[in-house]
Amino acid sequence: MIARVLAVLLLCLPLCAQQQPAAPAEPRKLTIESIFAEGGIIGRGPETIKWSPDNTKVSFVQRDDSGEHGQLWYIDVTTGNKAVLVAESKLQSLFPPDSRMTAEQRERAQRYSVAAYQWAPDSKHLLFDSRGQLWYYSLDTGTAVQLTAAPEASTDPKFSPDGKHIAYVRKHNLWVRQVSEGGERQITRNGEENLLNGEVDWVYEEELGVRSNYFWSPDSKRIVFLQMNEKQLPTYPLVDWMPTHPKVTDEKYPKAGDPNPEVRVGVVGAEGGKVRWISVGDANDKDVYMPRFGWLSNGEVYVTVINRLHTKMDLYFAQASGGRSRLALSESEPNAYLDDERFHITWLKSGDRFLWPSWRDGHMHLYLYSFDKNNPLAADAKLERQLTSGDLEVSGVEGVDEAAGTVYFSANAGDPRQEQVFAVKLGGGEMQKITQGPGVHNADFAGNGQFFIDNYSALLSPPRLALCKVAGTCSTFWEARAVSAYNLIAPRALELKAADGQTTLYAYLLLPPDAEQGGAAKIPVILNPYGGPGGQVVRDSWGGATFLFHNIMAQRGFAILQVDNRGMANRGRAFATPILHHFGQVELQDQLAALDQVLKQFPALDANRVGWWGWSYGGYMTLYAMTHSDRIKAGVSVAPVTDWRNYDSIYTERYMGLPKDNAQGYADSSPVNAAQTLHGKLLEVHGTSDDNVHLQNTMQMIRSLINAGKQFDLQLYPGKTHGISGKADRTHLFHRIQQQFEQYLMGLQP
Repeated sequence: MIARVLAVLLLCLPLCAQQQPAAPAEPRKLTIESIFAEGGIIGRGPETIKWSPDNTKVSFVQRDDSGEHGQLWYIDVTTGNKAVLVAESKLQSLFPPDSRMTAEQRERAQRYSVAAYQWAPDSKHLLFDSRGQLWYYSLDTGTAVQLTAAPEASTDPKFSPDGKHIAYVRKHNLWVRQVSEGGERQITRNGEENLLNGEVDWVYEEELGVRSNYFWSPDSKRIVFLQMNEKQLPTYPLVDWMPTHPKVTDEKYPKAGDPNPEVRVGVVGAEGGKVRWISVGDANDKDVYMPRFGWLSNGEVYVTVINRLHTKMDLYFAQASGGRSRLALSESEPNAYLDDERFHITWLKSGDRFLWPSWRDGHMHLYLYSFDKNNPLAADAKLERQLTSGDLEVSGVEGVDEAAGTVYFSANAGDPRQEQVFAVKLGGGEMQKITQGPGVHNADFAGNGQFFIDNYSALLSPPRLALCKVAGTCSTFWEARAVSAYNLIAPRALELKAADGQTTLYAYLLLPPDAEQGGAAKIPVILNPYGGPGGQVVRDSWGGATFLFHNIMAQRGFAILQVDNRGMANRGRAFATPILHHFGQVELQDQLAALDQVLKQFPALDANRVGWWGWSYGGYMTLYAMTHSDRIKAGVSVAPVTDWRNYDSIYTERYMGLPKDNAQGYADSSPVNAAQTLHGKLLEVHGTSDDNVHLQNTMQMIRSLINAGKQFDLQLYPGKTHGISGKADRTHLFHRIQQQFEQYLMGLQP
């Protein structure tokens, strides 16, 4: 290495002697406006990355910063060459201006990764979904044929495995049409506003990770689907206040303790006919969830059934004709909960084995099971072996190469703040790391498990995407714009102790540039936790707009402390479950214990000028902290839950149980009941069209604050949902957050 460096220097001497050294680049000023400008600081990354079924191409949509112009590109995996697959002019003809998504639809597509195109099984055609109108596009001829033109949207389209038919959901029913000959057929008949056939409702999509509720049989002759009966569900009114006559949309939304959708699985022929209903579990117990189901073979299906308290999950094998069923495997967590939102079974193509994720040894690991594919109902599923083990969390199975007998998965082995992709043999053995570089790697594998897209970022390295060959090289095909010119401040990585004095907590501390120089003035500190289940903030990954905003605040003299308390994700069952049945208490204790340790380690920080802000569960934590501690001088609570009886049944009951069984826990965990003990200057923020954490929460909180005689500030964003998206609104909001802390922690007047 030294010899190579010397050789390069010697070769450079004749040329370098004639050149003047380049002037260092001028530092660029980071502003809130630049963070939320179109394309942002780092540019707009590729969207909707998909592999062709023949595994020879990977496609993606690339737009300009405005998002108004874009093309569908592909990379040939054999050559690594990148080229346009569908030009902008073609896409514009399929997606005319009046068909562009509204802000609410755009946020939903981003939140749930709703795709606007998919590959046909022959890898020679594409199906485009232009806001519910379907187009069949030929790559050979560059022509598109419109398949649907009904006034109502045709959603969640899918090719049959043989590529001859397309199924979709319209007006709460399943429809099928032939690709080449045309003509559509409605194959379920009883769908209506409160009875959904094959359609995903809000709560299953949000809290169970369900993206589709119907699937084709391998022989393309039948469809298995979930029917959701929502007749007993209450509704929540989402009001659009902007028209002269406000518009009200009723959202089906089961809150904690409310009736849930009644669900059952049925099988129907692709030509229609009688539905065969699958009988699994206790026929008298309607209060269950069925988030995962599908085909074992042309004659058998599988169904998972989860009890309402999320402590038991059963896997059933059943005859598709509606006959016998068998309990093949049961998993229980009587003193914890099943992390069913992240639970996904991986079925191997051999047809007789599957990968089952489980917390059963205290960490999320993979288990290999087998069954008789010729007669699945003959016996229970058999545990072959535990494939992963140790002090790590498996995030998910990313790909399988059955020919090589290898499973690829993501995990945080060695450091909970990192995530890498690993390989392990189906026959057992040590796992091998296949991604390189510290940080977080998210992989998207080809169907054959031989290539993958590596989506990589680190704390100070914005995302880059590369096409990689397993056990081979990687070639970057997109990289974010460099941020070096902004002279970003690197957070300090800290290891602290929880309130129990034993559990390690990971934290990031961002200090102002001159913090080490000392001085008479102490530094105000702002806490920004998420705090809740399923979240992890302290990761070695690019932090996006929030990280950039915190850099602005550090440049303006604030310290920012982010701590992952007990109850959060990716540290195992023992770390996640202390918050069971009582939100807020353990989280706040850990945050304050961490704050005290940081104040001791960094005496320049001012214990008398502590701020706190957060969003969603973090917004809830802001309210809980300001009503259960007198140490917070100023806070900003964005889109908070204020009473846990207001939030949806699946999420809330998973951790808090049923309200009737834990009335005191619900009361103690809800800030709306502690308004009289508010300390500090509060700014509460909400979007008026929030379909997730309803505006009702903020309305109830401010009523309690008024009744308690407490002063506060309120900021509403008309028509905005949970993410309060959009350039103008985001810019306004983050200026408002900055103003709150500058006014009440620094004494600066707005």
